[in-house]
Amino acid sequence: MKYLAELREGERINDIYLCRAKQSALTKNGKPYENLTIADRSGSLNAKIWEPSSGGIEDFEELDYIQITGDVLNYQGALQVSIKRLKKARAGEYNPADYLPVSERNTDTMRRELTQFVESVKNPFLHTLLKRFFAEDEAFLKIFTTASAAKQIHHGFVGGLLEHTLSVTKLCEYYTKAYPILNHDLLVSAALLHDIGKVRELSAFPQNDYTDEGQLVGHIVIGAEMISERASTIEDFPPELLSELTHCILAHHGEYEFGSPKKPALVEAMALNFADNTDARMEMMKEIFASSAGRSGWLGYNKLVESNLRKSGEW
Repeated sequence: MKYLAELREGERINDIYLCRAKQSALTKNGKPYENLTIADRSGSLNAKIWEPSSGGIEDFEELDYIQITGDVLNYQGALQVSIKRLKKARAGEYNPADYLPVSERNTDTMRRELTQFVESVKNPFLHTLLKRFFAEDEAFLKIFTTASAAKQIHHGFVGGLLEHTLSVTKLCEYYTKAYPILNHDLLVSAALLHDIGKVRELSAFPQNDYTDEGQLVGHIVIGAEMISERASTIEDFPPELLSELTHCILAHHGEYEFGSPKKPALVEAMALNFADNTDARMEMMKEIFASSAGRSGWLGYNKLVESNLRKSGEW
């Protein structure tokens, strides 16, 4: 098969992809069409069926594997597929492993890095808490190492949550060396734990969608609750230390408008917010560049960053 990341404007495709999302809509003239997100392990693309009632379009649903024939177009700086023919693929015609986006990093290597960060925390209470999650709970660790960090936007792939967590922790580790006012053990612990609630906020692949708990409560509060539950199993865990750690989790989105229940009151919470936002933004740009079909220079307006983006030159 030809992966979506390999497609170029002007190509005609005839291959099988996962229908990640499907939505019926109307044009400005009131004509019905289907708006799709098709995906494989290399990424996802928007696709349109402008003639959904034509004889060449068979019935299908979200999360079906679909064989499509269509043209690759450029719409407002992004690739898009105009589907001409579509049929639901049968079992045996595709390999599900080809349709799960996966981290470029090796999982075993990332798990070793995770263990090293846990061991770097010397506070006995925080160290024990981290081991409760990342050493003693194999069921949690299995989910954590395979989960995504988001439905879309950034790190929306198998292993994305682990990759994002390590990147944030590495930034925080650097901050503690550059700014001695930071409490290393508190900040590194908060970095490792900041997104653990996402194991319950998002469902497993291929759905990778918000659960009811994720919609109603959200990963920030879920994570804070998980930490409180585990801390309660550790004898004499200092209440003030738990409050400081919990605050870092609750404040790591920085602003109320970004879903943060609290604004940072501790310098460690502020540093965690900066690290989280930096890694999310850099990964977002990486994915935007990867989907730009090798184009250089100006890439057009991107609504996620609300800016007309340009690749810098190579000098």
